[in-house]
Amino acid sequence: MGDPYYSGDILFQIVPIFIGIIFIIVFGSILFTVFKGIGQWKKNEQSPRLSVPAEVKTKRTHVRRVGQDGHSSTSYFVTFEFSSGDRSELKMSGKEFGYLAEGDVGILTFQGTRFLEFERKQQVEDET
Repeated sequence: MGDPYYSGDILFQIVPIFIGIIFIIVFGSILFTVFKGIGQWKKNEQSPRLSVPAEVKTKRTHVRRVGQDGHSSTSYFVTFEFSSGDRSELKMSGKEFGYLAEGDVGILTFQGTRFLEFERKQQVEDET
């Protein structure tokens, strides 16, 4: 018969490997996210700054829970439709999101996937 505590030795060998793998996965995910963000920023910087006529088609929010204490993070997105019929969804701040309404028409200024400005056209009411 062998030592009754021998199976514990296997756990002491497996657990550090398992923790190391989890660490590599978490650290790798963080690095991937950082490099992906840098790549998108660089791509936006190299894209031309465009100002085109557009209409606000839809607005949406994405609420994400952050941590166990109930805090949340909200992302704001607006889909614009161009005169060609193409659509583009852009992320923006909550303040900018609040200024826009579905159906607004104006000039959208953006650079790559980066929202810069939306200048709403003044609605002219008929006085007939």
